[in-house]
Parts: sequence; structure tokens; C-alpha cells
Amino acid sequence: MIKYLGSKRVLVPAIVQIIRSIPEATSVIDFFSGTSRVGHALKQNGYRVLANDLMTYAHTLATCYVQADLESVDKDARKLIAEYNHLPGDPGYFTDTFCIQSRFFQPKNGARVDAIRESIAARNLEPELEAVLLVSLMEAADRVDSTTGLQMAYLKSWAPRAHNDLQLRMPRVLPRPQNGQCEAHCKEAQAAAASLKADLAYIDPPYNQHSYLGNYHIWETLVRWDKPDFYGIACKRIDCKTRKSDFNSRVRAESAFRDFLERVDCPFLVVSFNNEGYIDRALMEQLLSKHGDVYTVEQDYKRYVGAQIGIYNPKGNMVGTVSHLRNKEYIYVVVPSGHPWRLEDLAAAQEQEQEQDLLFAE
Repeated sequence: MIKYLGSKRVLVPAIVQIIRSIPEATSVIDFFSGTSRVGHALKQNGYRVLANDLMTYAHTLATCYVQADLESVDKDARKLIAEYNHLPGDPGYFTDTFCIQSRFFQPKNGARVDAIRESIAARNLEPELEAVLLVSLMEAADRVDSTTGLQMAYLKSWAPRAHNDLQLRMPRVLPRPQNGQCEAHCKEAQAAAASLKADLAYIDPPYNQHSYLGNYHIWETLVRWDKPDFYGIACKRIDCKTRKSDFNSRVRAESAFRDFLERVDCPFLVVSFNNEGYIDRALMEQLLSKHGDVYTVEQDYKRYVGAQIGIYNPKGNMVGTVSHLRNKEYIYVVVPSGHPWRLEDLAAAQEQEQEQDLLFAE
């Protein structure tokens, strides 16, 4: 999957284990699906997943990794991917914007992206098959980009991977899970909460001022293929200036989250939130306590790669020091008041699984 700030790659096992510890849950809504790592893992574990995200590129990822079933798209997708891997480049908007006006990709790879994306657009494919191909193209471009994982800027010198040739691969699409057809939605969070229903809600909202549209504007343009006007060194879409979320506002985040929670129609909640977020642990536990008994799991992990590198000005000179290199992710589990689920039972289950893994390894 694509490089992504806030990705739950290292936390997915813990999140899945927590949800598996709630036997009443067979369906899950992922309200802020992002890369769909969590939704993909839950589908693999048999859950019926309803993935939602307002970003078009995230909805496309969810359509591929959550809604689409392997048995429906595999044959056609592999055939087209093989065809596109032999399609010669044809430079256009993508090459000019992201290879010449800026330096996110080598022009040879930009030209391939242009040619493949124009071909996908011209075929008028069924939505799930189109999503699989767009994700294949997005991930292929991600493997040859020249960034630290964010599209707010590109590297001063080409990343070694940027010299590689663009090569599409079949995304890891899953068969339909035992609990039924999954869905991908593209709704604003409050609208999704008011219209979608499941046994459990997984909630991973934006937690600070960083906009996912601004951080991943190239993927939004690649998927929409609307060839927008742009601004700045990073050639950001012009609508990055106007498409704002209350969750990215220090003064509005608490109110937005409170309103969202009031609309969620699920008896169980699992909430991921970072210690760098606008809502601290005490306030989050207070907000969630109105919806049931709250248990908090704390996870420690390294910050994103940009923080490891340091802070530099446009000339490439270091201009500051990074305050910290590790973060804490809080996973809040909310169950109906009086429900027998306990954090101690989860810890015991984790120990039992670890012991079984060791025995199997021996």
C-alpha cells in the first residue's frame, strides 16, 4: 500500500485483536478509512466492512481493498495490468505538473502515468475494476516517487527509487468475507455517521492541522483526473485552499468530534487517536464515557520518516531540531455500560496467542 502519514500499519494487529475480542461484532464501519489498511485486515478476518472517507483517492483505495471481491475482478484486472506494463509513455498534464514544474517523479515515469491514466479514463470500466487499476497505478507511482512519504515537498536530490521504471502490480484484493458484501462510501464524516450502521465503529479521525488532501494532493489528482490549476512549489491542487475539515482546526476539532459521536449508530466503538492530537487523553475519555464504559490501550511507536530526517529550509539547510522521535497512539475501546468486556481479558488473550505462536515456532 502507499506510504501514508498516520498509517496504522504497525497498529493493525492490535486493532484487529481488540475487535476480535468483541464476539458480538460481525460488521464494522471504518469512518475515516485512509489507506484502508484496517478495513482490509478486518475483511481478511471475515468481517463485513463499510469503509468511508471523503477524499476521492481514499474512496478508491477502499473500493479496491474493501468493496471489490477477488473473484469478481481478478481475471480482468490482471489482463489489463499486463497490457499497461507494456504501454509506452505519452507525456501530458501529470508529467508537466509533477515532473517538470515540480520534481516528484522522473519524466519517464510521469509519461507512463499519463498514458496509463488516459487509457483507464477512456475505457469506461465498471467501478470496482477501475478502482483496482487506479490503485495499481497509484501504488506503482508511489514506488518510484522522490519524497519522504508526504507530497507537501519533494527531495532536493532524486531518491534512488525514483530512477526505477514504473511497474504495475496486482493489488492484494481479497475474496468476499464470510459475513457478507463490503462497501466503500465517500461521505463527510457526520453524514456517514447519520446514514451507516454496524455492530462496531472504528474511528480514526484527523488529529491535528495537517490536511490529508494537502499531504496527498497528487493521488487526489491522479484519481479524479480533473487536471486542476495548482499553486506553490509542490504544485498543490487549488482546492487545497478551500476544502478544509473541522477536524484539522484546533478551535473546531472538539466540537466536530462531539457532534460526530452523537450521530454514530453502533453499540461498540474503537477509537484511534495520537498524543499529538487536539483532543488529549483525559478529554477523549470524557467524551467517550457518554457512550459507554471506556478502556484505553496505549501503543508506542516511531514518528514518520520526515521527523527522523530533521527540519530544513528550501535551500536544504537544517533550520531546527525535532522535539521528539516517538509518539503514543491511544486505542480507546467503548462498550455498552455493564458489558462484561474487560481490558484484563484482552491482555490475557494476547498472552495466550503469544504462547501459542511460540509453541508453533518450536
